[in-house]
Amino acid sequence: MSEINAAWVALQSGGAMVYPLLLLGVIALIIIFDRAVMYARCLRLPTENADLIETFGFSWDALARQVDALGPRNAYGRFIRVILENRGKPAWWVESRAGDEAGEIEKSLGRGLWVLETIVTAAPLMGLLGTITGMMQAFQIIGGAGLVAPAKVTSGVAQALISTALGLLIALIALFAFNFFSRMQSRSLDHMERLGSRLVDHIRLDREPGDTDAPIPHESAERPGRGPRVAEAGR
Repeated sequence: MSEINAAWVALQSGGAMVYPLLLLGVIALIIIFDRAVMYARCLRLPTENADLIETFGFSWDALARQVDALGPRNAYGRFIRVILENRGKPAWWVESRAGDEAGEIEKSLGRGLWVLETIVTAAPLMGLLGTITGMMQAFQIIGGAGLVAPAKVTSGVAQALISTALGLLIALIALFAFNFFSRMQSRSLDHMERLGSRLVDHIRLDREPGDTDAPIPHESAERPGRGPRVAEAGR
């Protein structure tokens, strides 16, 4: 408890710029916690779901049951559900609806990340502003009436250093979190695009006429109706 009180006293000696910096830090932590919980819940895709989509000739009913088990807030479930609901329509329509849903998912995943990006830029600048004001205060004390008060001079230098350090610390935390969430968002959207391409390929394959499992005859096989004529030609 005494260490917390000492840290708070040290922050207070950093001047007025410490308080807006602390506010930025609290906002950054709230957004980081919110995005972490949201990504953990919405970007969960069991391995058996992805394996089923990658399987040739899978059952659409089995896929629908797995998607329903993911829940309405799961990003993968939302994306695949749109394809399932429109698979009876032309392939270009399915791709268009899937692209629209992917855009909505991207907006949902990116909500609040612009605030982290702003904090990455603003926190060091605010810390620099605290540095300038602290050093100005120290210089005014040094040059005031030819008198030097060491305690007041060191207080101004401490104000400058504390605000700078605090601003850099907040910016680093926000930067690492922003890059982490941006990377997760990019990888998830790429995975959705791949799964969507597989599903559209399955839709096109289901609409192809004839039995796709029928063996293809070899070129050397004897064609019906040609044998007798070839025999006559050789006589």
